[in-house]
Amino acid sequence: MSRIFLTYKELLPLVPFVVAFLSVCWIHPRLVKLAYLKGIVDNPDHRKLQRSPVPVLGGCAVFFGISLGLGLVSPFFDSSQLSIIIAAMTLMLYIGTMDDILNLSPGFRFCVEVLCLVLLVVIGGYGISSFHGLWGVGAIPCWWGSVLLTVFAAVGIVNAINLIDGVNGLSSGYCIMACLIFGAFFFFAGDLVMVLLAAVCVGALIPFFLHNVFGKSSRMFIGDGGTLVMGLVMSIFVIHTLDTKSPGVCFAEQGFGLIPFTLAVLSVPVFDTLRVMSSRVRRHVSPFHPDKTHLHHLFIDLGFSHIGTTFCILSLNASVVLCLWALYALGVSVAGQFYAVVALSFLVTFGLYYLVRWNERRNTRFYRMLLRLGRAFQFERRGVFLWFQHLLDRI
Repeated sequence: MSRIFLTYKELLPLVPFVVAFLSVCWIHPRLVKLAYLKGIVDNPDHRKLQRSPVPVLGGCAVFFGISLGLGLVSPFFDSSQLSIIIAAMTLMLYIGTMDDILNLSPGFRFCVEVLCLVLLVVIGGYGISSFHGLWGVGAIPCWWGSVLLTVFAAVGIVNAINLIDGVNGLSSGYCIMACLIFGAFFFFAGDLVMVLLAAVCVGALIPFFLHNVFGKSSRMFIGDGGTLVMGLVMSIFVIHTLDTKSPGVCFAEQGFGLIPFTLAVLSVPVFDTLRVMSSRVRRHVSPFHPDKTHLHHLFIDLGFSHIGTTFCILSLNASVVLCLWALYALGVSVAGQFYAVVALSFLVTFGLYYLVRWNERRNTRFYRMLLRLGRAFQFERRGVFLWFQHLLDRI
């Protein structure tokens, strides 16, 4: 009997994954037509990288797949945790899509994000309630301290995910990778609800990612609606991992650093956002003022294609996660894991960006080598890539 239950738990995440995948495949081309018909597009300007208007309803397609996938499997498990999550995701989708269409002020959008996350923490009971042994600190004794820390961290994560959406496939590709990593963590911890949430997000994102990267007439941007929704999902994964009631606490008891783990998964979005915002403040510019100083702009300037840029940045982020795993396997302390993750994250964001820009100003041999490497990654206009583009555009 127990074996049947285990098999059921192992197979259940496949259902929302498949449902989300198929539903996004179905609705994506219809939303593309609607966006062009109603003019809901992102128009090119001096800061943006596209050369023609592109629909921005990708977040609606992804949310459609997520909500349908979770809705169909919710009768088969205790889904009470998901009600507040879906409500928060809906609010994020609305404010993000309104921003895509109406260009809301950053201050107003920020206030709505904070309100949404406060409701998630206070009503939903989500919260970062422990440091899990980092620096010898366990549970956070003050409830208000936990609430403030949770909201602060969640707002930072949501905006970090939003700000990496600069080239085709980057934000969706990153979220697929992060959901797979968190999903594996929750699977081995026995946390079914979070596994289902991760699985349905991966299923919804894959069709969008394929159209976003390979499509031409079928391409659509995920928009602020999609990045805010996925940023919320990433923050929920982090909060749940660091909650004292989370099944993942069993790994902390084995010496695995939960804070280093969440930081490693979010290393590039979080630390690149810190670099960009600190740079803007030093220049006496608003930290929310858009510019072209993100890590993905660096790769584009080197001649990398969009998919080449996405591949390189995701590889950098994955390398930090792999290094954390290696440190844990070698028996390094939780504090040692944390310091190593922070150092590596600074290296692949701050260090890489300023190293390349320094060499660019001096036109060094190393910089010219990077330019040749960038040209080698220009494979979007030939071979299998073009064949797949034609295939997706005909769907």
